[in-house]
Order: sequence, then C-alpha cells, then structure tokens
Amino acid sequence: MSNINSFYNWSNSLLETDQKMPVLFIGHGSPMNAIEDNEFTKRWQKMGQEIPKPRAVVVVSAHWLTKGTAVTAMSQPKTIHDFGGFPQALFDVQYPAPGDPNLATEIQKLVTNPSLVLDHEWGLDHGTWSVVKHMYPNADIPVLQLSIDYHKPAKYHYELAKQLLSLRKKGVLIIGSGNMVHNLRMVAWNKLSEPEFGYDWALEMNAIFKEKISTRNHSDLIVYEKLNKAASLAIPTPDHYYPLLYILALQTDTDEVEFFNDKAVGGSLTMTSVKIG
Repeated sequence: MSNINSFYNWSNSLLETDQKMPVLFIGHGSPMNAIEDNEFTKRWQKMGQEIPKPRAVVVVSAHWLTKGTAVTAMSQPKTIHDFGGFPQALFDVQYPAPGDPNLATEIQKLVTNPSLVLDHEWGLDHGTWSVVKHMYPNADIPVLQLSIDYHKPAKYHYELAKQLLSLRKKGVLIIGSGNMVHNLRMVAWNKLSEPEFGYDWALEMNAIFKEKISTRNHSDLIVYEKLNKAASLAIPTPDHYYPLLYILALQTDTDEVEFFNDKAVGGSLTMTSVKIG
C-alpha cells in the first residue's frame, strides 16, 4: 500500500483508493490477552498480516462510553490501563501508536448526524490496545478511538456508523472491539482453563448471532433483545455488543463474512469475531 502521505491532497482530505479495507469485530475478552500468547492473540497477529496494511486504524471500543460521540484527536494518545486486579506486567504495557488529528477532523466532517466532538483527553483503552498491539506490534500506524454514546439505543449506533463507509476506501481499518456474548456476573471462574466451555444459553445466542450476521439480517440484530429469552443473559448490558453494530453497518452487498476465534470462555463469554470484506 502507498505511504501515509499519499493519502492526502493539498487540503488535507483523505483520498479514496481502488482498494476497500475490510472491517473487523473482535471479541477482546480478558485484558490479559494483551500480554498472553494464546490461540486468540495468535489469530489477531495473523489477521494483521493477512489484510492490507492500513493507513490508520479507528476502533469503537466497549470501554469508552460517553454522553454524545467523540473521536480522539491528539497526536500522541496515551495508553489507558482501565482495569484493576491484574499483574503489574499488564500495567507496564505501553502502546505508543501515534494519533492522527487530520483524520479525526475528517471523521468529524463525515458524521453530520449527530455532530462529533474532537477529544484530546482520552487515549487508547484496553479494548483497543490489547488487540491492536498484536496486529501491529511496531505501533507505527495511527490509531484513533470513536466513543459510544451510551445514552442512545442500538439503532442510533447502527445509523451513525453508516456515515463512516467512505473510510473503507481511504485506507482506514475500522474495528469494533467487544464481545457478542458478555456476562461477567455469570463467568465460571473455575472453568476458565477448560477449553470451549460455554453455558447452553451462551452457545445458543452465539449461534443465533452468527446466523443473523451470515444472512445479513441486521434488523434482528439491532433489536437483539427480542431474539429470544437467552438474549438478556447474553447481553445484560449492551456496552460490549454495540461495537458489533458499527461493523455490521459498514457491510456492503459484495462483502464476504468470515468468523474466527469462535469459542466460548468461562461459560458466559464468547470470543467470536467477524471479518467483513
């Protein structure tokens, strides 16, 4: 892919290319995945090698919940350690990827409903850096975050994301980082080491989500709480589910769907991830 500067014209607007970037929803799971070498992180590494090298990465993380929508606009976003109770080695991790104020401004121009705020305070939370550091370990690609307005319903997020579609032809990789099935209250901590252990309701909902994604039935996924009774267990709060809707909204008619890391962890979490395009 061309170097970063070639994506700009003299007015600093991103230029479209003939190549359309895929979009990814990644089940990020435990923050410990940031420093572990396991089957999930190996697949993230491989994905970073398989897809075209992006000019920038924009992540919708389950861990940046706001009132209103913001995009990080600083030149050097800080590494946020937004968790507790983990080994010091995890807190020692820094992911010094640059930001991109020009791209942030471009995104602000693209998203007209609602208006976006340029944020200079947040940085990169673990929903972003725990994944991206495996995909791009050299931290040489600009990384931005787009926040989730947690006061708005699912449909709002899906419609907002549609306005980002042109970024796919501008060398920008868009990632939603969360988990399709995410119920921390019901995690079977004593079975975390047991491979692919999932409660029946978790496996049932994971299969339903995959079927709806495969058939592009986005309308049902937007009103996920109506799918069946198990949905309330799979998604007791929508913070880790909303990033999936951002990715689905960017699917086009010609995009193929590929699932990866399709496994349950601790009974009530699934690492199931999706590549679209």
